[in-house]
Amino acid sequence: MGKGKKVDSKEVGLEIGLIIFKYFFHEEHLHYGYWTEGLPRDLAHLVQAQENYSNFLISQIPAGVTKILDVGCGVGRLASKLINLGYKVDGVLPSAILVNHARNLLGDKSHIFECTFEELRTDNRYDLILFSESFQYVNLEKALENSGKLLNEGGHLLISDFFKTEAAGESPIGGGHKLVKFYDLVSRYPLKNLKDLDITRETAPTLNLANDLLSNVGHPIWNLIINYLTSNYPYLSKFLQWKYRNKIAKINRIYFSGALNAENFATFKSYRLLLYKEAKA
Repeated sequence: MGKGKKVDSKEVGLEIGLIIFKYFFHEEHLHYGYWTEGLPRDLAHLVQAQENYSNFLISQIPAGVTKILDVGCGVGRLASKLINLGYKVDGVLPSAILVNHARNLLGDKSHIFECTFEELRTDNRYDLILFSESFQYVNLEKALENSGKLLNEGGHLLISDFFKTEAAGESPIGGGHKLVKFYDLVSRYPLKNLKDLDITRETAPTLNLANDLLSNVGHPIWNLIINYLTSNYPYLSKFLQWKYRNKIAKINRIYFSGALNAENFATFKSYRLLLYKEAKA
């Protein structure tokens, strides 16, 4: 009998995140919030901040757009909202777990391609390709090349995601392409920049909420697990802490040191909304 397919830890993490958000917030949004002036920076208002983000993103879609490709469409919440507004929307997802959620939500209203954006091959063409917190996961060159193939003449590319700044030191927050590298690369393609909005200030407070949750919930649970293993299975505990000492140290450094905060995010990341229009000669 062959071995079963291994479960990807990222897939499990996504599913856990969906369960938590659905239970506590009755929502399945898995993206940053957009914290407008006067909106309290607390968990009670996270869903409102995330709804603000979706509304802000939609407000940036140019007039005349009818068909959209939502790259990394998550569970399909944004796609569903766009469809209800009259847009025709397809999605792209490499995650089987999220694909199932999206297909259950959208049904036959949207076609979900189960692959990476770089692997996507279709005869469909779109007025706008949307990357909402998914651009950091794609290969820059391949993504820009494929965008050109999938856009209708005069189509748009809308990117809303964070990038790495040139700040000195090591960022405790992972992810993102270098902003200067992106600017250099995109300048070589037939794309005219229409908007470049820095929304770091509006999105950064989300990190403080994540940090509070990790400090007040995640860290105590982590310590309870360690203490339980140490007390009841001392030899196993010593072996595991030796075997995975580097991973454990990394978990403590990244998640439980308090470094995942808005200040560090604003230092090492730049959250941008970028709108480009195809400008072929």
